[in-house]
Amino acid sequence: MLKRFISYLSCGLLILAVSCSSCSKTSSPSTATTTQSAPPSSAKQNANAKPGLITGADQTEKYVPYLKGKRVGMVVNPSSTIGNKLSVDSLLSLGIKVVKVFGPEHGFRGNASNGAKVDDEVDAETGIPIISLYGKKKKPSKEDMADLDILIYDIQDVGVRFYTNINTLRDVMESCAEHNVEFMVLDRPNPHGYMVDGPILDKKYYSGIGQFPIPIAHGMTVGEFAQMINGEGWMTNGLKLDKEKLKIIKLANYNHDMPYVLPVNPSPNLNTPQSVMLYPSLCLFEGTIISQGRGTYMPFTVLGAPALKGKYEFNFTPVGIKGMSETPLHMNEVCYGLDLRNYDVEQLRKKRQINLGWMIEMYKAYPEKARFFDSSYSKQMGVIERLAGVADFRKQIEEGWTEEQIRETWQPGLKAFREQRKPYMLYP
Repeated sequence: MLKRFISYLSCGLLILAVSCSSCSKTSSPSTATTTQSAPPSSAKQNANAKPGLITGADQTEKYVPYLKGKRVGMVVNPSSTIGNKLSVDSLLSLGIKVVKVFGPEHGFRGNASNGAKVDDEVDAETGIPIISLYGKKKKPSKEDMADLDILIYDIQDVGVRFYTNINTLRDVMESCAEHNVEFMVLDRPNPHGYMVDGPILDKKYYSGIGQFPIPIAHGMTVGEFAQMINGEGWMTNGLKLDKEKLKIIKLANYNHDMPYVLPVNPSPNLNTPQSVMLYPSLCLFEGTIISQGRGTYMPFTVLGAPALKGKYEFNFTPVGIKGMSETPLHMNEVCYGLDLRNYDVEQLRKKRQINLGWMIEMYKAYPEKARFFDSSYSKQMGVIERLAGVADFRKQIEEGWTEEQIRETWQPGLKAFREQRKPYMLYP
């Protein structure tokens, strides 16, 4: 069953630098070295990435010797690959004792819709227990951790506050700290590493889609964010992992400005490079009556609503799609609006900002202003304050503020955040 997945293709932490010397046997990844070799196939597939970019997972010589003889748990999903193989399969083939797998939102196999609860199961081929962290519990229990020596986190993130994998990252770190289990991050690029933008989340609006006082786009890799979680005391009661218990396998040849096309879709509704790039801007519309294309095979690349008929020619009709969106907003209704599938996303990179123009345009075009942010209209609508992270955003849009005026209110928080994150950054 695991192999079926292949096609789906802190402050004070122990930081593992990339070396160009030959590989040597070692008892600790802190002294592991690496051989100079061609980039793995996952890097080769990434035509826009700098030649030589290597993920933490693909640098097996950095951590496999350290894992030998240890009981290993893994927090993974379909984006967790070593070369072209699922990382669980790869480590098993290298003789690593993987005793259990933990799955976040969308499940280990990535076939659960957004927000859908996921059950525990056992892999039929290997017999490895798969424990859901998006069902009855959000973090591993004492019993889950009892037979582990180390827990590995290897999930591709997209660098956005309301993408819930960073919540899982915090939760599993917390379990490791509580139960004296080592924690290792196999770092991966942030496709939005170039951008730090959006209002800082007000604690009064903490929810399942926002649990850290950070902007919408934080511009950090998972390894960097793990450092910040630990260094800032963002675990329960300020709990922290000891220095020797937290290890990061760094990316090789990476910088935050580097364009990066994900070789594997990070989740069912981020199914194209275009959707990944537009996600920080378009996910805000989940707090409005405007569909972002859930219930189509082009989610997060289109915007529309039935009430916009006559104002836009482009249209689409959301339907129930198993594994993506079973009951989307405006299901079986023709929605009219914007087609952003061919939008030049390089404009986002150049400006290093989310696009607020589309929110302003859609609000002006929508005929029933009182319903635009009214989440009582549908269970599929979120609360805009939880997505934006502040109370002011709704009022600013309703009162007709310009994008420049709205952005001005974000600047003090963004400036403070950039300073706050500096000690945790691993890459230029």
